[in-house]
Amino acid sequence: MKKNTIMIYGINTLYEAIKSKIKIYKIYLNKKNKKNNKIKKIIKYSKKNNISLNEIINFKKIEKKNHQGVFAIIDHIQLLKIENIIPMIYNYGKIPLLIILDSITDVRNFGSIVRTSACTGVDAIIIATKNSVTINSDSIKTSSGGIFKIPICKEKNIIKIIRYLKSFGIQVIAVTEKTDNICYKFNYKNPTAFILGSEQKGISKKYLSLCNNTVKLPLIKNSLTSLNVSVACGAILYETIRQRLI
Repeated sequence: MKKNTIMIYGINTLYEAIKSKIKIYKIYLNKKNKKNNKIKKIIKYSKKNNISLNEIINFKKIEKKNHQGVFAIIDHIQLLKIENIIPMIYNYGKIPLLIILDSITDVRNFGSIVRTSACTGVDAIIIATKNSVTINSDSIKTSSGGIFKIPICKEKNIIKIIRYLKSFGIQVIAVTEKTDNICYKFNYKNPTAFILGSEQKGISKKYLSLCNNTVKLPLIKNSLTSLNVSVACGAILYETIRQRLI
């Protein structure tokens, strides 16, 4: 594989990659899949854009993956800077909605968060350069192609970023079980950035101290003490969408 390329697999993932117009170097597919409508479009696209199309039957290298008989080699996912995105959001007349991930390293959780964020209109996801997930085949697959629809910003200094967001009038809210504030009592119609932490360590105290507020999702008495981080992310984002649609 070429340097700075990624292998992606799965019909929907490749289809979303094509729609995003990311550079695709090679496509490999199982001959038996040709009747699938999306595969037909993929084949048509590859021919139109002179992309190397290889028909194979043996998928040994990724046999344990849910490849659906197709994989491709694409250009690397470009990581952006939030300073370049915030002014654009305001210029488009949008109310910013952002996600900051603190030490989320599990690719499945990350992929699920990206997928939900893409479905709910999140403008960008911010991750740290250290102790963060790697953007790879698995995280792309788990996002179901959502990673091609939403900017991923990798930042060295999250404290600096939190302060930067607040300077633009964006309220920074930590979603954590270590608070008494139920999430439904707060207003998310204003520009908002949610911070979510890993299930092992939670959100760093240095980030919590900078937040405008902390909120939690209510749990039934005597139930488990916490939610999966991707589930919590989905719940708070849909509460935000509910408020903004009223």
